[in-house]
Amino acid sequence: MSQNIAQFRHDFAIIAGWLPFGAKVLDLGCGDGALLQYLKDAMEVRGYGVEKDDTNWLACLSKGVNVIQMDLESGLSGFEDQSFDTVILSQTLQAVHNTEGIVREMLRVGREVIVTFPNFGYWRSRMQISTGNMPVSKALPYQWYDTPNVHLCTINDFDQFCVNCNIQVKERLVLTDNKPVTFMPNLMGSLAMYRLKAATRP
Repeated sequence: MSQNIAQFRHDFAIIAGWLPFGAKVLDLGCGDGALLQYLKDAMEVRGYGVEKDDTNWLACLSKGVNVIQMDLESGLSGFEDQSFDTVILSQTLQAVHNTEGIVREMLRVGREVIVTFPNFGYWRSRMQISTGNMPVSKALPYQWYDTPNVHLCTINDFDQFCVNCNIQVKERLVLTDNKPVTFMPNLMGSLAMYRLKAATRP
């Protein structure tokens, strides 16, 4: 099963490569638990998920994934400081309301943080907007009227967010069709992946 997931979700394999073997991981907005299941098989992580949707929560349980049913917007006060090696927010950033608060809480709870999101600055999205329509794509599959996304951002936006919030970017990888993009990533990249930690203050 892990090989099948990795074939279609190259970002899962990249996330696994950013984790130490046997890491303690918290996956926020974990969906049906597919990422945690993959990381458990590939890296023997001790994984825990947070998910509010009933259907996804039950799907996690059916996979044997440890999951807590709660709303991210209520915060992570139930988790102690630095209690996880890595906290992950995979393609969920655009769906949260209190973006800064949640990222800061992730940095408090985890020694490192991984955030991935669809890049709204991708050229195909810009082309759709130029024709007068909201973008619809693999990364942004919803219509404007049924989307859960509330805070779409570009790679440039997130880079500036990290500067403003004193967040250290340890690594950034931009993908399109599962291939790394280095030339004009804010224009040519469809998926952004960040490895973060709280910056050391002078």
